[in-house]
Amino acid sequence: MTSTSLAEWSNLAVYSAMFVLTAAFIAFAVGFAARGQRVTTPEKVAVPVGGGASSADSPASDGSSNDQAGRRASNIGLALSWLAFGLLLVGLVLRGLWAGRVPWGNMYEFSLASAAGILGVYLVISTRRDVRWLGLFVAGATLLTLGLAVTVLYTEAAQLVPALKSWWLVIHVSAAVICGGAFTVAAGITVLYLWRERAERLGHVTGVVAKLPDAARLDTLAYRILAFAFPLWTFAVIAGAIWAENAWGRYWGWDPKETWAFITWVFYAGYLHARATAGWRGRRAAYISLLGFASFLINYFGVNLFVNSLHSYAGL
Repeated sequence: MTSTSLAEWSNLAVYSAMFVLTAAFIAFAVGFAARGQRVTTPEKVAVPVGGGASSADSPASDGSSNDQAGRRASNIGLALSWLAFGLLLVGLVLRGLWAGRVPWGNMYEFSLASAAGILGVYLVISTRRDVRWLGLFVAGATLLTLGLAVTVLYTEAAQLVPALKSWWLVIHVSAAVICGGAFTVAAGITVLYLWRERAERLGHVTGVVAKLPDAARLDTLAYRILAFAFPLWTFAVIAGAIWAENAWGRYWGWDPKETWAFITWVFYAGYLHARATAGWRGRRAAYISLLGFASFLINYFGVNLFVNSLHSYAGL
């Protein structure tokens, strides 16, 4: 197969993933619209988040025809999400074969990997918990990432500059991609938590917000995702420092990319600390985690696109 054919097949796989994911988005929307109201009860709040995926989030209208149809639509959305994830991986592998290197040497390729990371984190969670209600938001975030990649960030594959020709590229960026996916999913859950928490506090749990799990469950789920991602982000920052020493002869130089990676680390460390501090749990901790995600986005887009740094040539 020629390099041109590999490029065409890679692009086809990416566009196919977007098409399938759009269908999944519609299926999740149908499922969410038909979803029964979720009622906050002491028994539900007491159920551990790490438990099974069935009864912990059962609808108030359990057994209704609308809710049964919603579950079927959500199941279709979940199956299509797995297919889209597989197509994204195929697109990345073909891109790497075309370029003759790992497929994250520029912002386009890193965005494809980030989209796969968002979807992959959600799908892994779905194997342990019933999070079909979250599929609509995850599919939307993944589609936005892919849309930005193919319309704004697309570029032909090129050889890596000498500084990037290292196994640390694989180690550092792989960790960053997984963290990016986890941060995005956790941020979405946190926004939903703040919405549901306000409704519960005001006693107006109606409409769309009534279809969400209770606030305590959303808060705990976001925390567990970030508790997993934070050590991995710490490793990514350390791996980046080791790579910088190999490439540029110093571990840390306060380059804008390094600086914002550290700021992101500080925000998420502050969030985990706030969760352990009685007066800062709940909404205050949630706001800190969203500041961490905003810092991550600045590091991802702002620094790469608008700031001159040692990392600008690769978008990493």
